[in-house]
Amino acid sequence: MLPAPRPDRRPALRRWLIVALIAICFVLGGLGMLVLIDDQSGVVATGVGLVLSLVVLGVVVPVFLWLDRFEREPAGMLVFAVLWGACIATFSAAVLNNVGSMLIDPVSSTHPPAAVWVAPVVEESMKGLGPLVLLLFRPREIDGVVDGIVYAGLTAAGFAAVEDVVYLASGYAHSGDQGLLATFVVRVVMSPFAHPMFTVCTGIGIGIAATTPHRRLRVAAPVAGWCCAVTLHGVWNLGAVLSQHGWLVFYLLLQLPLFVAFVTLIVLARKHEATLIRRELGVYVDAGRLSMPEVVMLSSIKERRYALAWADRHGGRQARREMHQLQDVASELAMVRARIDRGDSSAAVAESEGHLLELVDLLRVRFLDTALYRYYEDRGLTVS
Repeated sequence: MLPAPRPDRRPALRRWLIVALIAICFVLGGLGMLVLIDDQSGVVATGVGLVLSLVVLGVVVPVFLWLDRFEREPAGMLVFAVLWGACIATFSAAVLNNVGSMLIDPVSSTHPPAAVWVAPVVEESMKGLGPLVLLLFRPREIDGVVDGIVYAGLTAAGFAAVEDVVYLASGYAHSGDQGLLATFVVRVVMSPFAHPMFTVCTGIGIGIAATTPHRRLRVAAPVAGWCCAVTLHGVWNLGAVLSQHGWLVFYLLLQLPLFVAFVTLIVLARKHEATLIRRELGVYVDAGRLSMPEVVMLSSIKERRYALAWADRHGGRQARREMHQLQDVASELAMVRARIDRGDSSAAVAESEGHLLELVDLLRVRFLDTALYRYYEDRGLTVS
């Protein structure tokens, strides 16, 4: 009898090597930034800045996770986005900004022209490169504009948090508690979403590129998004330079309207994704693969929460887990169906649709003909 063939462990080994290489890059970038900040402001100021900058992550990250509720992205990719912004983008931008500043004005120590002409180009390029790497290596995980916004926003959140460490530490080192408080109010309280507001423009372009069947648009959309991000960033920095003695006017005329526009964009993007899920899953109602109450439940965050609570009450943790899986798989199925509607007829997409339909069939069996779906029918909820 021939011996059983040994399992091929090379794919797993390659995967762990890639993960290790990425981790090393993140560690080196993070340590590089800590050295730069410590050299500029000292250990105590750096520590104070690190603690206070966590507020930015605590405010900004939940917003993008809220946006990511329908079709949640892999946790590893979300962490990659934050760490890219915090470690790689910040360190590379710090080096390139210094080089650009010296080229523009080798004498001055403040370099206000560099803040307007160099920093926006460098920083938006380094931030945008993170989501672009994800698009190149994990294209099937980016299903549209919402995913592009989420990855770009989290990258910018990581970048903003570390950049705030720089400013908070500098403010504390040079002006004590008063300088720390002033910096905290201006950068953390009044404009925590500044960097995400710029970089989501690039994210929108990347989301379009991930789903469009047109080759030229795959290149043009990210470039156009990057140009918008650089322009907004440049205008923001220009306003900050010109309004050093009139910051309240700058805040009311530029920062506040941009923030309102950003919030509106986030809300509309989530509503659009709900509409897309409702429309795409509705196709499977006609085919008999889903029921109308299921589509109603799957296309509303409120109804999803109710379904999870119902499953927990009537079936315990296992039922809740299965309902959670059903919601995740159905969302992914809707995104695959959207790709098909946009003209993607590749074998990989067709295979993915079939596999997801099989999973939906298995997961929905437990809840068919239960009071959960009769609840939606009794309320008269339908797919519009």
